[in-house]
Amino acid sequence: MRTLAEENYLKVIYNLSQNETGATASKLSEKLNVKLPTINSMVNKLADKKLVEYQKYKGFILTEKGQKQALEVIRKHRLTELFLVKIMGFGWEEVHDIAEEVEHIKSPLFFEKMDLILSNPKYDPHGAPIPDKNGKLPKSNLKLLSNIEIGKTVKFVAVSDSSSDFLSYLSRVGMSLYSSIEIKDREVFDGLLTIKVNEITTTLSGQVAEKILVE
Repeated sequence: MRTLAEENYLKVIYNLSQNETGATASKLSEKLNVKLPTINSMVNKLADKKLVEYQKYKGFILTEKGQKQALEVIRKHRLTELFLVKIMGFGWEEVHDIAEEVEHIKSPLFFEKMDLILSNPKYDPHGAPIPDKNGKLPKSNLKLLSNIEIGKTVKFVAVSDSSSDFLSYLSRVGMSLYSSIEIKDREVFDGLLTIKVNEITTTLSGQVAEKILVE
């Protein structure tokens, strides 16, 4: 049986492997806030269980078995976040830490019931895809808001940063998932965007625009 720490490592390795930087020891240390000797010790344990292997230039990668288990934890996390928002009335900025605890519950029936109540959802409250019971993810072709041309109108469907501070900021400026966003202007110097969202004109920094995914 996996420990809580092992599940956290598998999830972080999976998430890092989706980025260009990969799951290096230094990146794991940064994300998990633990020292390198501890990282190396845990990764060796995961390797002994045939969950992780090392590849030159790519860092630590999950085996097929490891990826399946990582996606299982991610599924539990994202289902929980959606349940907390849709059924329990939490704000989308309030659910991450709670889901971090609930995702380690071992009962498959618990999450099957949650999935049923939510009518087999495909995305969590931040727009991240929810793996199905077989570990398959819905396909999507999303773009960064920062790359959209002036004059175009797009739909806000996901964020790449689900931190409480960032989500609270979006709520304060009136942005929520599935809002329609029209690009009115862009400042060449710093990427400052002038947009129209929900009939209100506002501005977003280039840094914020790079964390918003649209279609």
